[in-house]
Amino acid sequence: MKKLLLPLFLVLSLSIGGNVYAQNIQLHYDFGRSLYDKDLKGRPLLTSTVEKFQPDGWGSTYFFIDMDYTSDGVAAAYWEIARELKFWKNPFSIHVEYNGGLAKGFSYNNAYLGGLTYTYNNASFSRGFSLTAMYKYIQKHHSPNNFQLTGTWYMNFCDNLLTFSGFADWWREETNYGKTIFLSEPQFWVNLNRVKGFSKNFNLSVGSELELSNNFGGRDGFYAIPTLALKWTLN
Repeated sequence: MKKLLLPLFLVLSLSIGGNVYAQNIQLHYDFGRSLYDKDLKGRPLLTSTVEKFQPDGWGSTYFFIDMDYTSDGVAAAYWEIARELKFWKNPFSIHVEYNGGLAKGFSYNNAYLGGLTYTYNNASFSRGFSLTAMYKYIQKHHSPNNFQLTGTWYMNFCDNLLTFSGFADWWREETNYGKTIFLSEPQFWVNLNRVKGFSKNFNLSVGSELELSNNFGGRDGFYAIPTLALKWTLN
């Protein structure tokens, strides 16, 4: 899940390209199978992500779609769509969200979330963060009423050559391994259109993501799973 949330995409698009519409395609090579060969021997090696953010006069809409691939084809698909509602100038907005997906042999429970988002950006929009507190309803779960706290951050430095961004989720969901789940996916990117000799329209970034999780994805305990990644940002 590559959820960077709405405020992050807005400031990144403003600071990097001057275009408030942000869309990108990512491809990740996952090292989970190599690092945890006994626990994750069947984990897909490749994941693609499509993200899009679009503002309008009543706030903004964001979604992403993750797809995992094996030699047999697509093994799983997951998506989130979120809406920020804002009719005022203070840093708070109303947040509504849906999560869902499917994999071979099962489907993810529909999850509906609603809450408030606080967003901070510095004067130059080179760094900032957001915090969202939400009620989370997980449909057909034996304990459907839950909460979720989400934080996002971004940092652009070295004249936007480098980007450090990511999110952290902590939510209540009763499983066989506990009552709360933690997931964070910090990403580090080198933006090649800022490298001398590359065109400013060559919107390819190379980098890595580190999935940090506890009791996530039907796994017991803490895991740290890195990727190698490419990202193409669409104008």
